[in-house]
This record gives sequence, structure tokens and C-alpha cells, in this order.
Amino acid sequence: MVKSHKCPICGELTENEKYRPFCSKRCADIDLGRWFNGSYNVPAEELDDADYAELEKIAENKNEDA
Repeated sequence: MVKSHKCPICGELTENEKYRPFCSKRCADIDLGRWFNGSYNVPAEELDDADYAELEKIAENKNEDA
């Protein structure tokens, strides 16, 4: 049984499984281009010196346990 799905780029309802979740290679390429040019991003938090010191301490403790 083939389920239809909605393309996240153009919104077309399709049953094409080859490019899922997209409806076509064109929409898949548009999405990839958006990643490459920075249209999509993952938010990040800046770390301060105290955060780095804490991470180093954790890493040292793990190395001692190994």
C-alpha cells in the first residue's frame, strides 16, 4: 500500500517514494540548495570560559576512567 504525502517544498500531494519526503528531484535539489546557501541553520549557544573549563574537567574524568 502506497501512502501519499505532501512535499515540504511545493506542497504537492504525491505517492512518489523515490525522492521522499519531496515529490521530485527538483524539489529535493531546491532543499539541498537552501542548506548550502545557509537558508536553513541550527541555532547554537556561545560558550564562555567557565563552560569550557567544565567540559575539560568532564573530559579529564572520562579519560581517567578509561
